[in-house]
Amino acid sequence: MTLHSPSAEAVDKLVYANRILYDQGVVDGLGHASVRHESDPDVFLLSCNRAPGLVRRQDIVCYGLDGNAVSETAERPYLERFIHAEIYRSRPDVMAVVHSHSHNVIPFASTQTALRPVFHMAGFLEEGAAHFEIRDVAGNTDMLIRSTYLGAALAASLGRHSCVLMRGHGSTVVGTSIEQAVYRAIYTETNARLQLAAQGLGEITFLNAEEARLCSEANDGQIPRSWNLWIKRLGAVDLDS
Repeated sequence: MTLHSPSAEAVDKLVYANRILYDQGVVDGLGHASVRHESDPDVFLLSCNRAPGLVRRQDIVCYGLDGNAVSETAERPYLERFIHAEIYRSRPDVMAVVHSHSHNVIPFASTQTALRPVFHMAGFLEEGAAHFEIRDVAGNTDMLIRSTYLGAALAASLGRHSCVLMRGHGSTVVGTSIEQAVYRAIYTETNARLQLAAQGLGEITFLNAEEARLCSEANDGQIPRSWNLWIKRLGAVDLDS
C-alpha cells in the first residue's frame, strides 16, 4: 500500500496523549493509546512496545487493520494492538482508542455492577459501560487480546458504547479525537473511584440517559481546556527523548 506519512501534529498529539495518561495515573508501565491516520482510515498510529510515559516521536508506528506495521520499524509491537485494529475496523466513527488497567475500574470489570455516570464529567458513559468476558469466546487465557479473533470479539462487546470493561484486565475507551479519548480514559477512572465511594453511603442517583447525553455534549466543547492544562502539567517536554 502507498502510505502517506502522518502529520507531525498527529504524532505529537499521540506522544502527549501517552505521557498525559501516565501523568494522570491512568496507565503505568503498561497500557497504550492510538489514533486513526488522518488521511487513510485503514491505518492507525500506535507506539512500539514502550511504557506510555516514555513514548517518543520516533516510537510511533503506522499499522494496518490486520495489526501489521505498514511503516518501517525494527521495534517490537504491543501484543494487544489488535484491540485498536478491530475497533477501528468495526467503528468508522472512532478516531482514537485508549486501553488501560486503571485500578478503580477493575472492580466493575470483575463484577456485574454497572459502571454508570455519577457526575456530569462522565456523561459519555451514558447508561453504563459495556462488559467483555473473554472466557465466553476463548475459554481460559492470559486475558490479553493478542489476536484478530479476540480483538473482533472485544469490538463486538463494545458495540456503540464509549467504554468496554474487560473482566480481570481493565478497560478500553474510544473517542472521535485523541483528546476526547484521553479525557474519557481519565474520567472513566475518576467516575469509578467516585462510584465506589458513593456506594458506601447509600443508593446512588445516577445521571439518566438524557442528562448523560446533554452533559457529554457540553463537556466535549471544554476538552481543549483540560488538554492544555494536562500538557502544561508535564512541564518542558522533549518529545524526542
